[in-house]
Amino acid sequence: MPKCTDARIDFGRLGRRVIEADFSGGDLSSDGGVLLLRQVDEYLGLSRAAAAAIPDPRDPERVRHSLRDLLAQRLYGLCCGYEDLNDHKALRGDVLMQTAVGRDEALASAPTFSRLENRATRAQAWALHEVLAAQLIASFDKQPAQLVLDIDASDVPLHGQQELSQFHAYYDHHCYLPLYVFCGQAMLACVLRPSKIDGAKHAAAVIKLIVTRLRQAWPGTRFIVRADSGFCRRRLLQWCERSDVGYIVGLARNARLHAAVEVAEAALADAYEASGSKQRLIGEFSYAAKSWNHERRVITRLEYGDQGTNPRFVVTNLEGEPGVLYEGLYCQRGEAENRIKEAQLDLFGTRASCSRFIANQFRLLLAALAYTLMQRLRALALQGTELERASAATMRVRLLKIGAAILRNTRRVKVMLASHHPLRDLFATAAARLGALSP
Repeated sequence: MPKCTDARIDFGRLGRRVIEADFSGGDLSSDGGVLLLRQVDEYLGLSRAAAAAIPDPRDPERVRHSLRDLLAQRLYGLCCGYEDLNDHKALRGDVLMQTAVGRDEALASAPTFSRLENRATRAQAWALHEVLAAQLIASFDKQPAQLVLDIDASDVPLHGQQELSQFHAYYDHHCYLPLYVFCGQAMLACVLRPSKIDGAKHAAAVIKLIVTRLRQAWPGTRFIVRADSGFCRRRLLQWCERSDVGYIVGLARNARLHAAVEVAEAALADAYEASGSKQRLIGEFSYAAKSWNHERRVITRLEYGDQGTNPRFVVTNLEGEPGVLYEGLYCQRGEAENRIKEAQLDLFGTRASCSRFIANQFRLLLAALAYTLMQRLRALALQGTELERASAATMRVRLLKIGAAILRNTRRVKVMLASHHPLRDLFATAAARLGALSP
C-alpha cells in the first residue's frame, strides 16, 4: 500500500528511481470535458431556464452566487460524477469548473447548496417540469407527426429517516416510488411519490398535464401513451379515449383472458408436438374487464415451447396489424427502463439524502436536468461517432474525465488537455460541432 508522509506519497521505486507524489500540482483538473457541458448548456439555456423558473428569496445585496451559477455548478458536478454536496468543498476551487460556470473566483460551498435544496417547494418542482417540457419542444425544428410517451416507475432506496419513507414489499426495502415519463430519450417528468401506493397513482394526471402542455406548441401532433400492465387503469384509458390520445398498455393475465385464448393455445401445443419447434402467434379479440364500461381491443402474443405456454396481453385503441403494434410499438417500451437506469445510476437520481420529501423531489429534478444535459450532448455532438449510443457513465469516463492544466490571467484562460488522451480527435469534433451551434 502506498505510504503517505507529510503530504508526500511514496510509491516505491522504478529501477534506480524513487516514485513519489504529492498534491502540489497547482491548477490542474480531472474534468477537462466540462467545457463541452458549458457549450451545451449555453446553447440550450438549460441552467438559465431552470433559474428563471425558481423564485430566489435571498436578499440581492447579500447574494454572492446567483441562482443560475448555483444550478450550473450543481448540474456540471453531477455530470462529472460528483454526487455529494461535500464534493463541492474542494470542487469550488477548481479553476476549470469556475470557468465552465462563468466565474473567476471560488464557487458555492456545500452549505449554500444545502440551503438551496431545503427551501424547495412543490411549486418549484412543477416549474422545473415545465423546463423539461420546454427542452423537448425546443429540440424539434418542426411539429412532429407523432410522439410516444412512456410511463414507468422505479424505486429510490432510503437508508435514513427521510420524510414519508415507507417499506415496499416488492423491492424489500424502504424507498420512494418516483413516476417517470419519457418521450424517446427525453425525460418529461420525474414525480417523487411515497412507496405505499398504487404504482399507477397520478399517472393519468401527469400525462394530462404533459399532453396539454405539448399540444400548446404542437396542436396537430398525435400522442400515444405506452406502459406496462402496472398502469392499466380505467382512469388513464378513459382519459386517453376522451382526449384523442392513443394508448397501448400491458394487461395483466387473468382467468378470463386465458379462457379467451384457450383454443389458440391448444392449437399451438399440437403444432409444437408435431414439429418440435417453438410456436408463436399474435392475434386479437375484444374484452371488457368488470370495471370497464365497454369492450376494448386486446392484442395477445401467444407462445408454446418446451416450458409450456407464455401468453402476453396488451390493450389498445390504435388501429393497425396486431403484429406491428405489438412488436413494432409495444415491445419498444423497454428503452424507457434503460433511460431510468441512466438517470438514477449514472446521474445519481437515487441520492435522496435530504430529510424533507420535497427537498428530495428537488434533488430528483436536478438529476433530471443533468440527464437532459448529457442526453443533448450526445444528440448534438456525438452522432456518427463511437459514443453516439453511449450511456452517461461511459460519456463521463471517456469524454469528460480528461486531465487538464489551466493557466488563467487577465487576458485569457488556457486549458492544456492531456496530450495522449485516446479520444482527443472525438473531443475536438464534439467541440467543433457545439461551437457551430452558437449564434
